[in-house]
Amino acid sequence: MRQLKSGVYELLKKTPMRYLYHRLKALRGGSSQSDEADILVGLATACPKTFVEFGFHPTEYNCVGLAEFSGLLIDGDPGTVKLARSILPKRIEVRQQFLTLENLDFVATFHPELGVLSIDVDGNDYWFLEALLPVRPHVIAVEYNASFLSASLTVPYDPVFERHRKDSSGWYHGASLSALNKLCNKHGFKLVSVAEAGGNAFFVRQENPLPAIDAAAAYRENRLTNEWSGSTAQEQWARIKHLPYVEV
Repeated sequence: MRQLKSGVYELLKKTPMRYLYHRLKALRGGSSQSDEADILVGLATACPKTFVEFGFHPTEYNCVGLAEFSGLLIDGDPGTVKLARSILPKRIEVRQQFLTLENLDFVATFHPELGVLSIDVDGNDYWFLEALLPVRPHVIAVEYNASFLSASLTVPYDPVFERHRKDSSGWYHGASLSALNKLCNKHGFKLVSVAEAGGNAFFVRQENPLPAIDAAAAYRENRLTNEWSGSTAQEQWARIKHLPYVEV
C-alpha cells in the first residue's frame, strides 16, 4: 500500500493536478511536517520579522506560520520553486539554487538582522549551519538525523551531496542532535525545543530567557521516517553505521 501511494504521488507531481492540489492547500494556510510551525511562532515573537529557509515545500515548510515576516525560501528543485512562486505571497522571495559553502554569502546580506534561520537540506546541514552561525539569527530550526542515535557525528562535507548515493535507504545525511547541539553551544546558542515527531531541533541565543533543555533527554526518533520505512532508528543505524562520518 505504501508503494502504491508513493507511485500515485509521483505520477501526480508530473501533471497540472499538482498545482491545483497545492493551490487549494495554500488557501487553507499550509502546514509543517509536525508542530514545527507552531514552535517557531512561539519562539519568534520578539525577533526581527525576517526568515531564511533552506529546503522547503510550498505548502509544507517550517516558517509557514510566520505570517507577518518577510522571507526567503531556497530549494534546488525547479518544480518546487515554480510551484512556490505561483502560490506564495509576494513578501516571500523564492530562489532556485543548489547550495554549497561557496555560495552562502547572500544570507548575511538578506537583511541587517535575521530573525529565523531554518535548515533542512538532507545533506550538508551541519556544515551550512556552522558557516552561518556568525550571522547570529535569533532563532534556528535545523533538521537532525535521528538515525544517528546519540552519537555526535555528521556526514563529511560534500559540495554535490546526494542522500541516496552511498546508501539507497536515504538515511545517510545530515548530523545528529548531539552534534548540532555541541556546535550551537560553542557559538552561543542553546537547545530549547524538539519537534513532537522528532527530526527538527530549535535553538535560540544564550541571552534568551527560555531555559535550555538537555539534548540526550530531548532526542526523539523521527516518527515520519520510521512510519515511511517500517523501521526503527536502531535498525536504520545498523544499516548505515559503516559509512564515513566526522565525529564532532
